[in-house]
Amino acid sequence: MRSLALLLLCSVALCAGAQESNTLKLIKTIPLPGVSGRIDHMAADTQGHRLFIAALGNNTVEAIDFEAGKRLPTISGCSEPQGVVFLSKPNRIFVANGSSGELKIYDGEKFQLLKTIGSLSDADNARSDATNNRVYVGFGSGELGVIDTNGVQLASIPLDGHPESFQLEQNGNRIFVNVPGDHSIAVIDRVHQSVVTKWRLEEAHSNFPMALDETNHRLFIGCRSPARLLVLDTTSGKTTAQVEISGDTDDVFYDAKRNRLYISCGEGFLDVIQCSTSDHYERIAHEPTRGGARTSFYSPDADRLYLAVPKSWGQDAEIRIYQPQ
Repeated sequence: MRSLALLLLCSVALCAGAQESNTLKLIKTIPLPGVSGRIDHMAADTQGHRLFIAALGNNTVEAIDFEAGKRLPTISGCSEPQGVVFLSKPNRIFVANGSSGELKIYDGEKFQLLKTIGSLSDADNARSDATNNRVYVGFGSGELGVIDTNGVQLASIPLDGHPESFQLEQNGNRIFVNVPGDHSIAVIDRVHQSVVTKWRLEEAHSNFPMALDETNHRLFIGCRSPARLLVLDTTSGKTTAQVEISGDTDDVFYDAKRNRLYISCGEGFLDVIQCSTSDHYERIAHEPTRGGARTSFYSPDADRLYLAVPKSWGQDAEIRIYQPQ
């Protein structure tokens, strides 16, 4: 009986592995020797085939050529870099430094420091608004900084707690902001630069990562307590679905081509959630990674998912590149 049970377990594992390989195919691994500590968020230059990685624990921003599979020069002199933004025009890299409370702007070709903006304590997530030539940075006990591409701070929008991930509408004026300390989503009108409403989260808390499906009016919230993906209707703020996910998530991305979500979790898994109807979501893959690998980046243009894997158990840090199937 015991042998039969083991055989059944192995069969289930093989089936699960086959399903996972048909969902995400690991096509390349780029080692990052010498990089230690926690790795935070990333940004991509798809035309230049470059990925920029905030190596928070290493106080550097690492760069790789993801087509050639090689490492590029390191940006040193950072202080717990957390958020990274790349703008092809005017070819600039913006790095939010949590420890020093600075936003540093670098030349995108030679990685030379061009400007430093201070007074942004615990500078964290950063996003770009390329249409309006602006960069947004979450910082402090509750503010969203608005900065133009020349490094001029235009405004600061107050919030009810430190902001984590946030998303900007491309065809509207709203910004949706995770405020985990307040158990809420703040909705900002970026024309008037103010919070217009707030959506309370009742089903789960510790809401850190976020993704947006603007076409179908859906906002995806990754929560850690308990580990759930919440799906909100952006017309009403109501929760329309929730799915169990792995623990300690820090990034979630929406793949509009396949109507899927990729969720990287520090527990040591990549979860893939499929939407089959407007509000029916199912976890279709539970890909083992490595403990602490909770940050990722999905590029629709390159159609690649990049996973940051920190150094641990004698294994070097690395970037794993997946091709969605």
